[in-house]
Amino acid sequence: MSANRRALLVKTHKQLKKHYTSVSPNLRLPIMQQLLYACCLEDATADLADRALTALETDYYDWNEVRVSTATELSESMHMLPDPLAVGARVKRVLQSVFESNYSFDVEQLKKENIGVAVKKLHKLKGVSPFAVSYVTQVSLGGHSIPIGKGSIEVLYVIGAITEKEKTSKSVPGLERAIPKNKGIEFGSLLNQLAAEFVRAPFGPAVRKILLAIAPGAKERLPKRSKKETVPKQPTSSKKKAPTKKVAAKKTPSSTKKVVKATKKASASKKKKVTAKPKGRATVKKKAVKKKAVKKKAVKKPNRKTASSRLSKRKPR
Repeated sequence: MSANRRALLVKTHKQLKKHYTSVSPNLRLPIMQQLLYACCLEDATADLADRALTALETDYYDWNEVRVSTATELSESMHMLPDPLAVGARVKRVLQSVFESNYSFDVEQLKKENIGVAVKKLHKLKGVSPFAVSYVTQVSLGGHSIPIGKGSIEVLYVIGAITEKEKTSKSVPGLERAIPKNKGIEFGSLLNQLAAEFVRAPFGPAVRKILLAIAPGAKERLPKRSKKETVPKQPTSSKKKAPTKKVAAKKTPSSTKKVVKATKKASASKKKKVTAKPKGRATVKKKAVKKKAVKKKAVKKPNRKTASSRLSKRKPR
């Protein structure tokens, strides 16, 4: 471990003591409750974690009822936490894993085993995060392991205590050597409070002030807001040109009307030419037929003379 990292962690401890107050854990809780409490405490304040654990104990008959409940139902009881749905799923998985391994929810036998063996068994439980393992190791098993959650990893990266590679692996080498065992519970509580504030309001001025007080060069690694895309403003000259566009739009229909009228006239003239029948032999024949019909009619009329008319024309004897 480098001297700069050690000095930075010690400085972080001093700065955190100026802004937060350490919360001592409840050492009387059994390991099962300590595990569930650690699930609620990660990246949250101790007050919210106490309320969440109390809600689970009062809203459900026993831990088996909590185990068979859905994560959504558990999140309704732990609504005060920053991410109740994720915590509900984690609690359900921890209880299920403990029940499958022991057929009960009693894991107090871990206190009788070696710390190394007990820690390995805790890591094998499904749903148990490194934060919960370190918290139970520190509080219930008497070991020296400072709990570090996701928010704490982000904070330590911003102040420059860990590298980007260590951030991705979620490890803080040399932390237990820089912070002694007698100050481990206090440092863990203070760091978790800063992490909870960082997760709740990463752009808040209070959090930034504390981080810059620890490491003035942390400004480059602070979370930045995403820049909103700005729509370019239209120039003012476009407003003046608008009327000319309207006039042009008005003129275009008149020209199109003229073209339409011309096409209509042309089509009408074509239709007239098509419908007009040429005067040829057919029309002459029809006229001749009509004249013959008139002559025939005239011929057909009989010149009948009555007897009286004949007598009148005769000469007297």
